[in-house]
Amino acid sequence: MSHVHIIGAGLAGLAAALDLAAAGRAVTLYESGPTCGGRCRSYFDRELGTRIDNGNHLLLSGNRAAMRYLTRIGTQDTLGGPATPLFPFIDIPSRRRWNVRPNRGPIPWWVFIPSRGVPGATLRDYASLLRLRRASPADTIAGLLPHTELYRNLLEPLAIAALNTPPEHGSARLLWAVMAESLARGGAHCIPRFPKLGLSESFIDPALAYLTVRGATIRTSQRIAALQTDGTHATALLTPDGPIALNPTDQVILAVPAPVAAALLPGLTVPDEFQAIFNLHFKYAAAPTEAGFIGLIGSLAEWIFIKPGIVSVTISAANRLADHAPEELARAIWPDICTALDIVAEMPPWRAIREKRATFAATPAQQQRRISATTNVQNVTVSGDWTDTGLPATIEGAIRSGFVAAQKLLAPAN
Repeated sequence: MSHVHIIGAGLAGLAAALDLAAAGRAVTLYESGPTCGGRCRSYFDRELGTRIDNGNHLLLSGNRAAMRYLTRIGTQDTLGGPATPLFPFIDIPSRRRWNVRPNRGPIPWWVFIPSRGVPGATLRDYASLLRLRRASPADTIAGLLPHTELYRNLLEPLAIAALNTPPEHGSARLLWAVMAESLARGGAHCIPRFPKLGLSESFIDPALAYLTVRGATIRTSQRIAALQTDGTHATALLTPDGPIALNPTDQVILAVPAPVAAALLPGLTVPDEFQAIFNLHFKYAAAPTEAGFIGLIGSLAEWIFIKPGIVSVTISAANRLADHAPEELARAIWPDICTALDIVAEMPPWRAIREKRATFAATPAQQQRRISATTNVQNVTVSGDWTDTGLPATIEGAIRSGFVAAQKLLAPAN
């Protein structure tokens, strides 16, 4: 039986490892950093004196791959969030508040009830969403949809969060892919979910424990510098400490960011434009809210997450803020947090985390550069949220790509 070498221990690599280990395959994970999880992990921040997530991630109940992943490692109960579909918003300039509350079933009768929808949105506005289903590969979100109250107060923040790309450049097809698996299927698939404690506690540490029990080897701080090939097969993993020889039946999964995959496998076509994400964590014990988060309209940030002892905000599609100092952004955003949480407080200690190349830019042009799991090297498979998962670069897409890579190796040979 072949040994599977997985390079990269983010969610894609872990998802692949889980399926392979569950099937009894021998697995070794190689992670260049000191910890696993990639962009989905928690750590103790000494400056704040508390544990924080390196980013804010919101799941939906309709994220099938993510829920299967959590069920396998026994942590589905570690997610919190409202019991019903609920998305609270506040318009910062006007201080107007509203809640979007889709009904659970697939027939969207909630759009006929103003108190459950977006203020000022008409039935014609909601009907315009069907344009996304007919979007061409070249269509952008801003170019396809009318700029109505619905667009400004729901679709724009949703698109920026899901695609991490400005709507004027973002792929309309990718936004529809997100909506087709959530809002279009009914509110039962749109219930927000997020870790009660932290990303590592829900996604990473239990997965590593699951793999260890099943005999997987996990090597952190182990950089794979290159792949040695004979033209058709990878024959060794090259490391700073020397080569790791591969047996003829061994398989390799590259579960690494797109630029790293292209460096390891020259000639690979990958996305080559990226967008940043900027997260700010404030050490402040805010009163819990029903949903646990608030969407912001008219602010630099799109979302506030209220966690025990921490208030976090996310600024997606943040390339436009590359020249802004973190303190400048923190001071600009804290008043908006006070408005949203209805508090009066001096800015507390804070921590900024900027991911310069957090995701590929989800534009029509970059979508064309995404590839499937298969490569020209017969024993090398790729996975990651940048591969052609049918979704933008999300947790759901990353996990789905890992499962696809694993199932490719587990499928019987024709």
